[in-house]
Amino acid sequence: MRDFRYLLAAPEQGYRGTKGSFWFLVAMSVLVTVRSLIHMFAADGGANSIAGLTVEGDAGANLVHLFAQWGLEQLILAIVAWVVIVRYRFLVPFVLLLQLLDWFMRGVMGEIKPLVVESMPPGGIGNIIFVPLIAIALWFALPKSGERAAVKA
Repeated sequence: MRDFRYLLAAPEQGYRGTKGSFWFLVAMSVLVTVRSLIHMFAADGGANSIAGLTVEGDAGANLVHLFAQWGLEQLILAIVAWVVIVRYRFLVPFVLLLQLLDWFMRGVMGEIKPLVVESMPPGGIGNIIFVPLIAIALWFALPKSGERAAVKA
């Protein structure tokens, strides 16, 4: 069993999960950073070029604006992850939990309010792939119950 108290570990407890989970968070942070910048700076916010949504007219302009705002929210989440990676590694499990909630809840929202597109956008495919991978990384980012030695990433 894993020690879920380390989701919000104290600094002196350090990061006690696996190196693999730490490096998985680094890779996820690269992905989230790039994805956020695309949504913020692509001419269509990725709404048409990536998700296949129609962006003509005023409604399309509003959609592009919402995609850019979504990119900003993703960038904020990525910045939190980078701060943890660089300075506060004891919070790696917490940031993985945030990522898990983000990806999982986007999948839930996609079921509740599905997009009307010809084919599933990359984010929908990403939810299928990354939710279980993040859950596994989170599991191994938490030390086993009773473990005492910190692992340096």
